[in-house]
Amino acid sequence: MPKTPDEIIRDEIRALAAYHVPDAGGMVKLDAMENPYRLPQELCRVLGEGVAGAALNRYPDSTARELKLRLRAAMQIPSAMELVLGNGSDELIQMLALAVAKPGAVMLGFDPSFVMFRMIAAFAGMRYVGVPLNADFSIDLAAVIAAVEQHQPALIFIAYPNNPTGNLFDADAIARIIARAPGMVVVDEAYHAFAGASFMPRLAEFPNLLVMRTVSKLGLAGLRLGLLAGHGAWLHHIDKVRLPYNVNVLTQRVAAEVLQHRDVLDAQAAEIRSERTRVLAELRRLAGVVSYASDANFILFRVAKADQVFSGLKQRGVLIKNLHGSHPLLADCLRVTVGTPAENAQFLSALSSTLNP
Repeated sequence: MPKTPDEIIRDEIRALAAYHVPDAGGMVKLDAMENPYRLPQELCRVLGEGVAGAALNRYPDSTARELKLRLRAAMQIPSAMELVLGNGSDELIQMLALAVAKPGAVMLGFDPSFVMFRMIAAFAGMRYVGVPLNADFSIDLAAVIAAVEQHQPALIFIAYPNNPTGNLFDADAIARIIARAPGMVVVDEAYHAFAGASFMPRLAEFPNLLVMRTVSKLGLAGLRLGLLAGHGAWLHHIDKVRLPYNVNVLTQRVAAEVLQHRDVLDAQAAEIRSERTRVLAELRRLAGVVSYASDANFILFRVAKADQVFSGLKQRGVLIKNLHGSHPLLADCLRVTVGTPAENAQFLSALSSTLNP
């Protein structure tokens, strides 16, 4: 008689909850840190012509040579560093975990941070050690160094800026962690376009440092493209666990073309940064709202009875992210993506109405 799924599936997988993506149909969607702006019509026309000529009957270039050249220029990747591409940053995180998941291997990160670090550690059979941040969401450096010494992690992930808190950690603290780490340290710069700070220029300084980025927050989330930059001594092995043809023909072609128009993406990022400043100022004018400075394209804020406020916003047609209950430091916290001026106005109006019915 066949065994049941509970007898076959690993315990740590059965204990997980799947990553939930809520239905945003008919709502102002401000829950997923997406760029709210579409590409210009003329650029869309060029992309359409390029896609029409794509050889969909053939496998894509497994090495993505042309795309890597465009990424090097657009992301200012040092010439001495190698690149590995992924189907979004999630796949890169999974590649890294699979490559180092020896029995007893540890992945270390901060809590709270990007949830996929912990989830993918479980997927790969690694033990995850989360070091709590300070109450102001800064790094508790002494606690991190102690955890590094105790657990000797094969892999450390540092989101820079951090998700979901939005802040940039102290660069000197990160450098000290890299210097003490026995294995790889991956600085995840998913929100680099909004931060004005990067460890990319410092790759040559640290032999165990890798920098991860994505084009998702630049307005290309639908393409699912992430990159990992660093020393070839590491990436040579990481590339071995990359599935063949993991970046499809359309993603390679569209991304390569759009990256030639970096001015368009930069202008959109500037608009988002400007709106971030305005929305943060408006949030700070609302009684009962505690908002936190952000170096990303979203803003974390705290209200009394976050669950009720989240539901009230949904009833008014605005979807944001409810973080209450996900971590003690995020009690009564909500996170809103910076949208267009019109979307932001709808959010602020809905929030005001919810708080003051």
